Amino acid sequence: MSTTFYSNGKLFIAGEYLVLDGADAFALPTKFGQDLVIEDSEDKQIEWKSYDYDKHLWFEETISFDEVIKGLDSQIDTVKSTLVNILHEAYILNPKFIDNATGYKVSTHLSFPKNWGLGTSSTLINNIAQWTEINAFTLLNNSFGGSGYDIACAQNDTPVLYRIKDNFVQQVEFNPDFKEHIYFVYLNKKQNSKSAIFSYNNHKNNHLADRVAENNKITNAILHAQTLKDFASAVQKHEIHLSKILEMQTIKEAIFPDFNGVIKSLGAWGGDFVMVVSKENPKDYFFNKGYETILTYEEMIL
Repeated sequence: MSTTFYSNGKLFIAGEYLVLDGADAFALPTKFGQDLVIEDSEDKQIEWKSYDYDKHLWFEETISFDEVIKGLDSQIDTVKSTLVNILHEAYILNPKFIDNATGYKVSTHLSFPKNWGLGTSSTLINNIAQWTEINAFTLLNNSFGGSGYDIACAQNDTPVLYRIKDNFVQQVEFNPDFKEHIYFVYLNKKQNSKSAIFSYNNHKNNHLADRVAENNKITNAILHAQTLKDFASAVQKHEIHLSKILEMQTIKEAIFPDFNGVIKSLGAWGGDFVMVVSKENPKDYFFNKGYETILTYEEMIL
């Protein structure tokens, strides 16, 4: 007999980086996600297998209960050490899942390519939290770190407004009439969130309160835009606002200056997906530049 847990992937639409300092974050759960299947076993160990979207086995390891209890003292981050660290922190929060068990067979299954950046780690953490009956935000904070907006997406089937203080999550309505003009394009590279956050922390300054307030104003405008024009304008303002804070070019300035429309980075700047707002279907434009993964709003968002 097996038990299955599931979590949604995520796209960070507005409030990236500044969410770490209390700003409002607007995010959308995706149709893509990851499940975690648990079966009882023996030998006081966890036989772990992780599968990509195409059923390819990309990680396989046997982890002893003793390793989960003690953790791994590893100076090099590996898939195993990261996983054991998460399980160890889960054990600290609720040791029953190890102390009262004889062993497990665990398998995870992504419904999206793991290099897409839609939440391979956050969906795993939320699934492990469900399995071990602990708070997913606490597990994230104690293991991987981050703002927690991705956990909010993992747990909800609607758009969310999130604040890091007390892990505040508010389900919001976002189903615009102009959504057929919103696309998501993969930039063919995975961005490291930890290094991006480090860069942000080095660039923020004493005007943080004003910048958080401005972010919240723009995020509210994005969320409540009634027309495509208003939405595009608010999205562009958000890019310019964050560009000044990070002292970085926007993705459109850097790579797509000739594009007739608005392009916004989502989450860590410089990688993963961007959101494209365009009156015309932009697929030919991006195909011609070598970007072949282009999803419509309906294809991507729950």
